Amino acid sequence: MSAALLGTERRTPPVVVRPGRSAAAALLDAAAVSTVRRRAALRPALAADRPAPAPDDPRPVIPPAARRRLALLLADRGGTVGSSRRGTAPDLTELLPQWLAAAQAHGYRAPEALLPALLDAARARTDLRPAALALAGPRALWLARFNGDWKFALRGTGARATPGADDPEAVRRRWDEGLFAERVALLTAVRRSAPDAGRDLLAGTWSAEHAEDRLLFLDTLREGLSPDDEAFLEGALSDRSRTVRATAAELLSTLPESAFATRMAARAHACVTLTPGPAPRPARPGSAGPSGPGLTVTPPRACDEGMRRDGVAAKAPSDRGERAWWLGQLVEAAPLHRWSERCGGRAPEDIVALPVADGWRTELHDAWCRAAIRQRDTVWARALLGAPGAAPQDAGVASGGSSRDTAKLLTVLPSDERAAWVAGFIAAHGLADAFRMLGVCAVPWAEPLGRAVVDALDIARDAGSYPWSFSGVMGLAERCLDPAAADRLDMLTAVTDEPEGASPGSGGYWSEAFQRLVGTLRLRATMLAELTDAFGPDADADAPSLSPSPSPVTE
Repeated sequence: MSAALLGTERRTPPVVVRPGRSAAAALLDAAAVSTVRRRAALRPALAADRPAPAPDDPRPVIPPAARRRLALLLADRGGTVGSSRRGTAPDLTELLPQWLAAAQAHGYRAPEALLPALLDAARARTDLRPAALALAGPRALWLARFNGDWKFALRGTGARATPGADDPEAVRRRWDEGLFAERVALLTAVRRSAPDAGRDLLAGTWSAEHAEDRLLFLDTLREGLSPDDEAFLEGALSDRSRTVRATAAELLSTLPESAFATRMAARAHACVTLTPGPAPRPARPGSAGPSGPGLTVTPPRACDEGMRRDGVAAKAPSDRGERAWWLGQLVEAAPLHRWSERCGGRAPEDIVALPVADGWRTELHDAWCRAAIRQRDTVWARALLGAPGAAPQDAGVASGGSSRDTAKLLTVLPSDERAAWVAGFIAAHGLADAFRMLGVCAVPWAEPLGRAVVDALDIARDAGSYPWSFSGVMGLAERCLDPAAADRLDMLTAVTDEPEGASPGSGGYWSEAFQRLVGTLRLRATMLAELTDAFGPDADADAPSLSPSPSPVTE
């Protein structure tokens, strides 16, 4: 490139010049060879039989503007690693997953010239592989067979299509002869269309499977799980592998009318008693008050053989007491809808509000949270989360000694209700405990949630802190805010006066952060417009640039 730019008379090109040829011609020859090699994506080797042609991909190729955008996204290597100050340029590596998802939603395929770069990107980032391979299509799999660096693309795909439940002979042959990945894919596909046939297929070879294989096969029964699977899962409770037993118990606990659920409910209810009169005086802060109905907890004194068979782990972690450990497992596996009868017909929100004696509130509520996540019980999840404006410990947020996962509990709620709850929490408590909650909200964020996040960031700026203290939330905002919010955020890009006691230079740093946020939102809007061919086939020259103009702060 240097020789071409300067001229071969000023710089000798690093190529072999054959007799009778000029240096300029030799340089062009070398460029042509390099271009062919790059397009072929094939390492030089001895000539062999010509491969069969690549399969056809009937999907439409992405529009020209979007094609060039993808090339730029794939070429970007980032430049902010190890630096706390990123400047105003959008992080293109974080936009690539969104671009791939949007292109896939339109039903496009990648252009052939970009397949090598797309495979290289998927090789480097496992999170990109599903979307990248979907966009690349069958031609990428054909190409991957010629380069060992891309063998990841062939894993689990198999050269053969997975037979359906309507072809029992082919199903049985694949189950008996297929590789492990093919058998897992087969079992998943059969369970999706004919759950009973899938279970019977697994039952026929269950005793001959390896323990690690049994575990993964058993996990596929989540697809189409029903009471018809109870007998098979009950048998798996006696498996010689502890992890297989635990998985079978977990699956049975999601069948609320199963015999397993009834056994676990009886054990859990024996540990938790509703006291109609004054509750016992609390032993630790956060437990029951001195009057009114409440709950008294008496954890198991031993982990008997029946409990162990039903998946209760007898050995507690080093940071947990044995009895508390057993109690949590029993309550987690007990059907939540049966607690209403145990607590005098009370609704979940009333049960959660009951005081708990002797400091057992955290253990009991944490176990209920895990049960709500496992059983996908929206009513109980809503009751356990409480009002987002309440104190953190009353708003479903883990406090000291708690093991609850508020983000997972939020996933049980419908997406719009989830976003509204997180918005209310941020408005009341700020961003300190909100990062993981934001990560489970649907993208783009609903307008109230986006407004709450931006308001909280603005408050943090007014407090004089540095923006990289909120870099995680800011990064999520760049990827998850509605692009339509960019114009409303323009006013935040100005450099403001720093309050007394503020961190030195924080005003300029915040200006950069908000400029990057606005620039990224506008770039995302442009990317989406390009995928709809809004720019037309020849509009790339006028399309917005990936790199915004330098800001006065950076200059």
